[in-house]
Amino acid sequence: MTEERKIRPGCFGNLEKVFPMGEDGLRHSPEECMQCPDRTECLRAGMSGEGGLRVRDEKVDWAYESGSMGFFERWSRKKALHRKKTAEKEKRGDDENR
Repeated sequence: MTEERKIRPGCFGNLEKVFPMGEDGLRHSPEECMQCPDRTECLRAGMSGEGGLRVRDEKVDWAYESGSMGFFERWSRKKALHRKKTAEKEKRGDDENR
């Protein structure tokens, strides 16, 4: 890896910039992101954090609304995602009572 590739653009890992919600209610990567050599690492970085949990939560809602997921599966997945979000906040030291 060259020294140039180690310098990341300011939008690196920001899901609202690199994987925003489109007018159709689905997320799409902008064309300029598709040309970026760091696009795969960028999306992985964005999806590994709290933003990624939010996207997964959206996917669960979409699957339930489309009828491809039942109530109990939705409940189970939402509960697992909530636990991950809580663990992520505790890991960062966030306190909801502040």
